[in-house]
Order: sequence, then structure tokens, then C-alpha cells
Amino acid sequence: MISDIMSKILLINPPWVIGEDNNLWKSVASCWPSLGLAYIAAVLEEAGHKVKYLDCSAQQLTVKGAIEKIQADGEEFNFIGLTATTPLINNALAIASGVKSFLPETKIVLGGVHPSVLPDEVMAYDSVDYVVIDEGEETMQELADGKNPSEILGLCYKEGGRMVKNAPRPLIKNLDDIPPPAYHLLPMDKYYPAVGSYKRLPAMIVLATRGCPGRCTFCYRTFRGVLRKRSVKNILEEIKILQRDYGIQEIMFYDDTFTMFRELIQEFCETIIREKINIIWSCFTRVDCVDENLLFLMKRSGCHLILIGVESADEQILKNVNKKISLAQAVKFVKIARRVGLETRAAFMFGNQGETEETIKKTIDFAVKLDSDEAQFNIATPYPGTEFFCWAKEREYIRSSNWDDYSYANIVLELPGLDRTKLQYYYELAHRKFYFRPKIILRRLSHIRTIDQLWQEVKGGLALLGFLSK
Repeated sequence: MISDIMSKILLINPPWVIGEDNNLWKSVASCWPSLGLAYIAAVLEEAGHKVKYLDCSAQQLTVKGAIEKIQADGEEFNFIGLTATTPLINNALAIASGVKSFLPETKIVLGGVHPSVLPDEVMAYDSVDYVVIDEGEETMQELADGKNPSEILGLCYKEGGRMVKNAPRPLIKNLDDIPPPAYHLLPMDKYYPAVGSYKRLPAMIVLATRGCPGRCTFCYRTFRGVLRKRSVKNILEEIKILQRDYGIQEIMFYDDTFTMFRELIQEFCETIIREKINIIWSCFTRVDCVDENLLFLMKRSGCHLILIGVESADEQILKNVNKKISLAQAVKFVKIARRVGLETRAAFMFGNQGETEETIKKTIDFAVKLDSDEAQFNIATPYPGTEFFCWAKEREYIRSSNWDDYSYANIVLELPGLDRTKLQYYYELAHRKFYFRPKIILRRLSHIRTIDQLWQEVKGGLALLGFLSK
């Protein structure tokens, strides 16, 4: 429905912060748009509002650079919306403050995981006028339409010097009702995948579902844990737009658990095969959400890489974090995936509840034995809004209150008998023991088919050597 009011809105994806200098991911990380903002932009445009999108990471803008650009452009906006995860929140707030100094009448809106979890903290800043909780499409549209803030579900606003938090907004039931992300507003030529994660360029991320069946203690329950899916027709229409308008050759599904709706994925794969859609793709899933038949079908339809979370090789830690998988399932998954021709990346974490030096050693040994094509080792990070954060805070294990430090490669907590120096040692040891094996080196070299794949291996190897030599 077209609004009677036309608002001018600027949506900003703040610059990314990747922690300390001795960080492997700085050299190999991806750069992707905020699909949350892109969906909101599409909804706002459909309602008749004028929208601009500024992606600081993609356009390599610092906080200062973003503020200066907005000021130099000389445009005025009714609303400026910023998204923020925990590592991005300080940058988002700094941009909000800077922009408010020369656009005092513009209303500043913050959304995303961190503001949703800690609205009181974010609303305490003078530069922030509103916080959007959870899904932002409908809430942001009603705000832009001029609806009274007191009547907008899922919104926090200020009244008489205090914060008012409205009732939660029901989640969107039919995801097909949301228009495709407003890709035409994005700097599409600036995005790229992580080294070692793709086969063809250009690539783009897509979401087929919202929510996750898992209840892991280290994860925030996005969208309140409610699972929803798009139709195959809707997903493929978006992929065809990306192919036609932007030449996209590879899709990376960033769903928490892509295969949680088995019938959806089966229909998706069968349609790609039947219609001979020329696309390759990768996804994230859980080892308990796939079987051999589905993996084989995924491979036939163009899937080349699946990413899974194993987290730990200690059964008690898996129980502590409520992972609800077994190591036997992980071993079986990798064997089947290799048999059908799919590459795998297994992710592990060091520093969860109950972690000791012995359990870390066990996890490193298991990662080597599991022998996935790639392994990703992370430092367990207690993000606000998670059970892990509450657990660590109650026990006074958290050693940093600076949100900039909250990435999967920085160490912000100390467990008994496992200080930050030891965690850093094992973090580096894990990479050395997994990747500096003749077996894994020869396998990765044997997978090279193009000059670009060779470049990826060289860049990844140099990044790893540089990280371990510091």
C-alpha cells in the first residue's frame, strides 16, 4: 500500500570492526550487504518512500568518512536507520552522533541484534530517537508512514525523557509477502565472498528461511526461534533477478540451517535440475538435518560446499552448550559428503562452558581426525542476549566491556585455569595442526581448476602464515 506521506530515508550499514591486528580473518573475510536493511529498503520503496543506502564496509568508509560523506552530499532525511550487531554497535552510535550534529531534525533509528537485545543501553544515547526490535520491515514502514510511535508495535521511543518500549510485533508469517531486497540501491560490484568459500564470481548471499531449530547457548535466538520459509518459486525468482541484472554466478545461502525444511530444499534442488538453472551454491546446516539422499540431490543441483558447526569434541561441553548433536553424526556427515562430491567446512569453538586445556586438545585432535576439507576455529564469544553471556557475567569471567572486542577471534573472557594467553596459544595451534598437514595441502591443491582458485589458495596460505608468524 502506498503511503500518504513520502519520507526520505537513509539506511546505513556501519563499517565492520575485526578486532586485533593479529587476526586471521582480516585477510580472508567476505564483504556482504546487510540483507536486513536491503529488505527494509524494498518495503519502504514499495510504500512510496525515497530510500538511499550507504554501505560503509563495501565502500571502505570509516566512521569519520561516512559522516563527512553524508554532510558533503548535503541531503536532508526524515529518518536515518542503522543496523548493528554487537561488534558494530560503537561505530553505529558514532555515526548517529556525528550525523545528528548537522542534521538535528533527522530522526535516528537503530535496529539489528544488539539494539534488540539491549534497547535501554542504545536508547540512552541522545542521538538515538528510536530502536526497532527484531524484524524491521513493517515497523520501519509504519514509522516512515507517519504513524504515532506509541501505536507502532516493536518500537522503542522517548517520551518525557524516558524510554517507552511498545509491545512486540508479531513476526511476518508469509515471507513471500516481502519484496526482494533492493539490490539496485546497493554497490553490487563491491561485494565478495571469503577466500576459499567460492568457485565462481560474482557471488551473492541469499536467505531462504528465517529462524533456527537449534537452541545453542552461544547463539541469540534470532526471530525468537520461530522457523519460517520462502517458497521455491520466490527464492528462484530472486536468483533469476541476480543472474539477469548483476551477472551473479554463485549463491551463498546464509540461513542458520538451510536444510531445516527438507521438502523445500528437495523441491528447490529438483527445480534447478529440471529447469537447468546455471547456478552453483553453498549453505550452512546442521549434521542432524541432512541425509545421503538429500546431499546427493544438493550436489546434482549445484551445491559444492556445506558448512557445519561441530563446536567441540567433548561430549559434556556439547551438552553444556545445548548443541544436541553427536560426534558420530559429524563423522558420518563428512564421510557421506565426501562420497557424493561435496566439500565441507567444520567450525569449532574454544572457550565455552566447561572448557579446559584437555578439552581443547581433544577438539583439535578430533578436527584433524574428522578431516573436513576446511576447518574454522573460533574463540567462544559471550554475546549479549545469549545464555552464554548471562553465564559468564554471573561468574565474572568477562574481561572486556568494549563491544569492539566482541568478535570470534578476540578473547573477552577467562575461564578458570584457561587464561587468555593459553586460549590464544591453542587457537594458533589448531590452525597449525589442521592446515600444515601434507594430506590437507595436497587435497586442496588437487581441487584447483582455475587461476582464481589457485589465487584463493595462495592468498589463504599467505594469510595463515602471516597470522602464525606474528
